[in-house]
Amino acid sequence: MPAAIRLVETPAAAFAEDVRAGLSKPQKELPCEYFYDDLGSALFEAITLLPEYGLTRADQRLVKRLAPKLPASYSVVAELGSGSGTKTRWILEALRPSAYFPIDISTAALARCQAELAPFAAVRPICSRYLDGLREVVQCRPRGTRLLLLFLGSTIGNFDVARRDEFLAEVRSLLSDGDGLLIGFDLVKPADMMIAAYDDPGGITAAFNLNLLARINRELGANFQLRNFAHEARYLAHHQRIEMHLRSRVDQCVEVPGAGVTCMLRRGETIWTESSHKVHLDQIPDIAGAFVFQRVWVDPEWPFAECLWTVDSAVLPA
Repeated sequence: MPAAIRLVETPAAAFAEDVRAGLSKPQKELPCEYFYDDLGSALFEAITLLPEYGLTRADQRLVKRLAPKLPASYSVVAELGSGSGTKTRWILEALRPSAYFPIDISTAALARCQAELAPFAAVRPICSRYLDGLREVVQCRPRGTRLLLLFLGSTIGNFDVARRDEFLAEVRSLLSDGDGLLIGFDLVKPADMMIAAYDDPGGITAAFNLNLLARINRELGANFQLRNFAHEARYLAHHQRIEMHLRSRVDQCVEVPGAGVTCMLRRGETIWTESSHKVHLDQIPDIAGAFVFQRVWVDPEWPFAECLWTVDSAVLPA
């Protein structure tokens, strides 16, 4: 019998608090992790198929190439933001771990992940945010096993630099000697190429962005009028990041009863929904911090890198 999807926290309470905090800031913002409800996850799957969005295909090519080269000593695999786990199949086929823990906030994605990857490992899905899910894995992993943690795609790029470093330090503190982290980075490339990946002509990325407001309507009883907002993508070269915003087309007042907040927006004002930081290849070893940098694989078609870092307690943070 498949393992039940474990709910580690109460996402609704965290969602309401984060919406309230974000919409109360001078530059209104919403955490991008909340894109991925069931509809948002489906829209993102569609984005990965777009010709303009080469990142996912690059990631897939690299994972397929590197999977047979991963150390066979990893007997447990966990994944942050697993989605449906499409790319993970190659890793599970190569390692044949005793258990695979996909961590995601979309129950639909986790159910699909569980159904499709069950032939390759005992799948134990966890519906949670990243660190809470990882803490659950740490508590239930068998003693003496080595864990490979996956953070594929370019999700680490959604963190600003300070939060990225803090997050990676927290991840490292939860792992044990001999554990590994396989992590992806989208590399800097021509600006028009990057912007097209976040503003496709078919409007699927716009729908993905706007669905965040629709989710707030559905789950928190808000009255966002989606037609009053326009999707916007921009590249800030000095920060090496793409930003996604929702720009208000009119002066408007939005009530969010479930978060206890009223949001006043002027025409032209934006809600900042995502940052996607890009890096140069030579910056990655410094980002690894107290992890031990082992190896990097780079895709030749779409500049993207997957890195294997490991944990060694003798290597302490500076």
